[in-house]
Amino acid sequence: MKTYRFKINGNEYNVAINSVDGTNASITVNGTDYQVELENAPAAPVQTAPAAAPAAAPVQTAPAASAAPKPAASGAGKAVTSPLPGVIIAVKVNVGDSVKAGQEVAVLEAMKMENSIEATQDGTVTAIHVAKGDSVLEGAAIVTIG
Repeated sequence: MKTYRFKINGNEYNVAINSVDGTNASITVNGTDYQVELENAPAAPVQTAPAAAPAAAPVQTAPAASAAPKPAASGAGKAVTSPLPGVIIAVKVNVGDSVKAGQEVAVLEAMKMENSIEATQDGTVTAIHVAKGDSVLEGAAIVTIG
């Protein structure tokens, strides 16, 4: 069994590759078992270091799918993060907008309630890390204010 430690969007994932059989792999991510399909499977189902490498791509995309993609370029500054897991239902600012501490920058739906995500400081929005409809985890960056 080969183990890896990934850091995706600031979240750590402990990944164990239990077995690889052709284009299917049995993996464990943070204690939860998954069966994944490999896009670029090795020619022979031999458990060696090169055979484990293709499994890293599906492992990274599975947890990252629930994290926010980054449609805007990242910028310098302090990230405003999600206080709980949920779905972004509105982004109220654009890159380059000036914001004041306490100003609403996004709306997050969690547990069937709308939660206002507010700027933590005065500044200019240097990056937007989410889009409407994105699912985010607790602690995921919503916007960056510089």
